[in-house]
Amino acid sequence: MTVAEAYLECRAIARREAKNFYYSFRVLPQHKSDAMCAVYAFMRKADDLADDESMTIASRRVAMAEWVAAWRAVQAGGASDDAVFIAVRDTQQRFGVSDELLDQLVQGTTMDLEQEPAVADSVQTYADFDELYKYCYLVASVVGLVCIKIFGYNDVRAEKLAEETGVAFQLTNILRDVKEDAERGRVYLPLDLLSEFGTDIDRIRQVADGAPMGFPERSMLNSLGRKAEGYYSSADELLPLIDKDSRAALWVLVTIYHGLLKRIAKVDYDVFSQRVSVPTIGKLGALARGMGMAAMNRVTA
Repeated sequence: MTVAEAYLECRAIARREAKNFYYSFRVLPQHKSDAMCAVYAFMRKADDLADDESMTIASRRVAMAEWVAAWRAVQAGGASDDAVFIAVRDTQQRFGVSDELLDQLVQGTTMDLEQEPAVADSVQTYADFDELYKYCYLVASVVGLVCIKIFGYNDVRAEKLAEETGVAFQLTNILRDVKEDAERGRVYLPLDLLSEFGTDIDRIRQVADGAPMGFPERSMLNSLGRKAEGYYSSADELLPLIDKDSRAALWVLVTIYHGLLKRIAKVDYDVFSQRVSVPTIGKLGALARGMGMAAMNRVTA
């Protein structure tokens, strides 16, 4: 398989699965768009292995270990016919993405397989926001750090801002997915935050199962939403620090994710009775504006 064919296969995966991310890929120059598709396909494969509920946790751990071993062999210079590995390795060489960052991407994906339940009845959660931040760093901030390697930047401040932008995105995901995660035995809402607002894990699971949502749950989610809102300011600061030909892509991605958080706030954080999303028309609107922005940036470059 050629490198070009490998990128085409990764693009097909991204087009099929990436949803919000793929809209931003489309306004990048071709070589950067290819790289983003490769990184996304890499993350998608790891996520799919970690979340495959047709297998037991133990079986998923084995499958993940085998996949990581195969990737390690490619990192060490071994041959592979895996399109994702071929494309990601080429992306690393083109854009200087370190092995450490990709290893952290995998580490973030496997956290849910390795974590011991924090409370009884096999529910996974986090004691406080500091613990949750570390989780967000591995599953989202590292993605941001890889992205800016591909986007390009010259100011080291971009790294911390990309980290915090990733946290904003992941907190938005957590808020959107509270119901689905609780049904799968995962509650990413910190225990101290639940306690502060007079609710707990059992109550969250009851609401996820159909019990009425109360004021404590709504207030608690509002508090986490306001924290996420604060991190979006980092995205605004990051935008002018990355290469001009990539700013439209970041703008599209931030606009869609921030729009999702705003829609969650608009329904007063009732993420139990409905799954909040940005409608396709809204995403296409952001894409259209992003394409205009990208064209303007090319003219003024």
